[in-house]
Amino acid sequence: MSKVSSRPGREAQKELRRERKRAQRALRQQQQEQGLQPPPLTSTPNRKCEWTLEQEQQERQQSVEGQLKAFRFMLPDLLERFSQIPDPRNAASVKHKLTVVLLYGLLSFVYQMSSRREANAQMTKPTFAANLKLLFPELESMPHADTLARLLARIDVEKIQDDLVGLLKRFLRNKKFKHYMQRRRYLIAIDGTQKYRSDMPLAAESLQRQWQTIDGETKTQYYVYVLEANLVLGKGMCLPLLSEFLEFPDGDVTQAKQDCELKAFRRLAAKLKSFFPKLRIMLLLDGLYPNGPIFALCRKNGWDFMIVLQDDSLPSVWQEYEGLRRLQAADASNDHMLEQNWGARRQHFAWVNNIDYDYGPRQQHHQVIHVVVCEETWQELADNSTEVVPKKTRHAWISSQPLSKINVHVLCNLAARNRWTIENGILVEKHHGYQYEHIFSYNWTAMKGYHYLMRLAHFMNSLALLSIDLADRVAQMGISCFLRFIRETLAGPWLDATRIQSICNGSCQFRLVV
Repeated sequence: MSKVSSRPGREAQKELRRERKRAQRALRQQQQEQGLQPPPLTSTPNRKCEWTLEQEQQERQQSVEGQLKAFRFMLPDLLERFSQIPDPRNAASVKHKLTVVLLYGLLSFVYQMSSRREANAQMTKPTFAANLKLLFPELESMPHADTLARLLARIDVEKIQDDLVGLLKRFLRNKKFKHYMQRRRYLIAIDGTQKYRSDMPLAAESLQRQWQTIDGETKTQYYVYVLEANLVLGKGMCLPLLSEFLEFPDGDVTQAKQDCELKAFRRLAAKLKSFFPKLRIMLLLDGLYPNGPIFALCRKNGWDFMIVLQDDSLPSVWQEYEGLRRLQAADASNDHMLEQNWGARRQHFAWVNNIDYDYGPRQQHHQVIHVVVCEETWQELADNSTEVVPKKTRHAWISSQPLSKINVHVLCNLAARNRWTIENGILVEKHHGYQYEHIFSYNWTAMKGYHYLMRLAHFMNSLALLSIDLADRVAQMGISCFLRFIRETLAGPWLDATRIQSICNGSCQFRLVV
């Protein structure tokens, strides 16, 4: 006789889901009565499309127009910068201008082509190609994807990244992002991630590591690693800024040491300082970076910082923090702690200012840092149950600024915690159409060029989606669905050419949603 299954039946599962919904509503009501603000339950509508054919045509037309207005605001300056990149090709045999080829490559990422093969197949279809030339008259001809690959292998691809920075500078000069500043600082998050791995080396610049198989056999794996810097806008939004590739020759070859993220950080910091020598910046860094040389470098460049402090990092700093906290506990003024509600969580902040940190040979170097610890408690439903369970977590940061009751919320909640947006941005580039982990070319220089074009396309798409012309539509449809909607529109005969040409021939203004 077979054993009776312990799994709940279909009706029992439905009843559990209903009970969990009731329990969730009751929990949210309880949190609101306690003065907490649980986050809104937002999701795209789960309903059938109610458009008529005329309404769909209008929605597609207005969506493309909204995106085009943002692009036309950026493109003239960008194409002018593209034209200044030296072209190493023989002028007598050139069929496509350099600006045309680079614009083609940029648009292949804007409309999220997954490979060179797909770009060839989709972007050269008659309707798609005609719509591209209608939207972008500068696209005088349609290159082959391999033409772009050969060009990127020969030009100075770092100029493409410089063009992205130049485009961002224009927005900063126009004060487009001033509403996203915290304590009069622009937030820049930095994080590293793996781009590619293989059992065969991509190029001499590839990093390598050893790993063991299940059978105990040691194998060598080659990989590409990139350090990324993004401008953080808050509310989950960020913009690509700089990329620094880790390359084997940049390591200490004589000591058999490869390039590492901390070395790449110094190179990236030098670029950031050269591009923005006077910009007020606060760096948001993870638990790899709390060390004396990083503190000194940031302060030398005039940057503030909020750096994650892990439990096993800087034991001397933790020891001094705990000792001073015990002394502060006897102070009845409570000037070094703060309790508050934030969203659906109860927060307890405690901090110690002016901690002396000595480092280097014979502890001869000295830095003064400030440490803050945030303990959070909240309630949520247990998995597969209606039981409400308490949760708690702890965060710790090192700050370049002394902490107080006035600034601790801004520095921790509105600045430091937004470091996760760069992780989210990288995940978007990896899994939401930008093909971060696809190298597009086995040539190292071309691979970097494709990466810079991808980041530039993400930058332009992100800004377009934040414009007042598109923000409401994006909120209703979701980012991925909206970008797919735009691409589907270009693949069909939906657009009114007269309205598109009037936008291309006119001057476009650009306004961000605050």
